[in-house]
Amino acid sequence: MADISHNGGAMQVDVDLVRQLAELLDTTQLTEIEVEDGERKIRVARKAAAVAAPAMHYAPAPAAPAAGAPPQVDTAGPSAPSHANAVRSPMVGTVYLAAEPGAKPFAGVGQSVAAGDTLLIVEAMKVMNPITAPSAGVVKAVLVENGQPVEFDQPLVVVE
Repeated sequence: MADISHNGGAMQVDVDLVRQLAELLDTTQLTEIEVEDGERKIRVARKAAAVAAPAMHYAPAPAAPAAGAPPQVDTAGPSAPSHANAVRSPMVGTVYLAAEPGAKPFAGVGQSVAAGDTLLIVEAMKVMNPITAPSAGVVKAVLVENGQPVEFDQPLVVVE
């Protein structure tokens, strides 16, 4: 550990932990991460590059899908889809649409779901967090792709 002067006293900083957190930012493409351990708090952040929202969230894809690969994202038509009824991400993490690679997705467009049904998983800090339907309805749109990083409050799935 390294001693770093802080307000006249010495603060013990685990440089290896800071490096690991910085690497985690790079691999997950997060903009910041914070860890607390009792009185000690470490926050690692970087400036996020300005990123335009992917066109698939707002308009149908203009090109044909790749050979043999059906699109995983559905849009409501030529106008921007309403995200008013969207289930939103409760955290920053990575989305997984199925329980494991190659498995059937939890919920697909047109599928009826009951309140409490798992729609997808958001993985954060190696913890798999199921995101469930708040009420019964039909999945109208899946607004994210498998393995995509998501931000807090980002619309994920529209259930009406």
